[in-house]
Amino acid sequence: MEQETLAPTSDDKTLAFLAQFLQVFTWFIGPLVIYVVKRESRFVAFHAMQALLWQVVYFVLSMICMALFFVTFFMSAASRGGPQSPSQGPPVAFLIFFPLIWLMMMGGWVLTLVIGIVFGIRAMRGEWAAYPIIGRWARRIIGA
Repeated sequence: MEQETLAPTSDDKTLAFLAQFLQVFTWFIGPLVIYVVKRESRFVAFHAMQALLWQVVYFVLSMICMALFFVTFFMSAASRGGPQSPSQGPPVAFLIFFPLIWLMMMGGWVLTLVIGIVFGIRAMRGEWAAYPIIGRWARRIIGA
């Protein structure tokens, strides 16, 4: 708690910025490396942990969507009956859920880009800017 009242150093601000921004290109690897290297700085650890937690949440949501897509796809294909004739098109689930899955993945990437830029800039300013829900989790994990 006392470190929150102290202004972060220039190096801390830079590493916190990198932890936020690198998640756009390196997913969880960049923030994880920064967290492991600068764990003693609560400011850097807080921003790196937020980026890590966002990547975990995004990955879990992506896997749930993909699982739902495959279950729906195979159930739709199985409900069509025997071998597929050349005149039949792809299962309806493919036509409906594939674009939705693609939009969710692209939307998640755009959201990650925006989060990385916005919270990276705020970290560079020395702010303890927290993601809406994940910020509380990160504070609890690092003990801030």
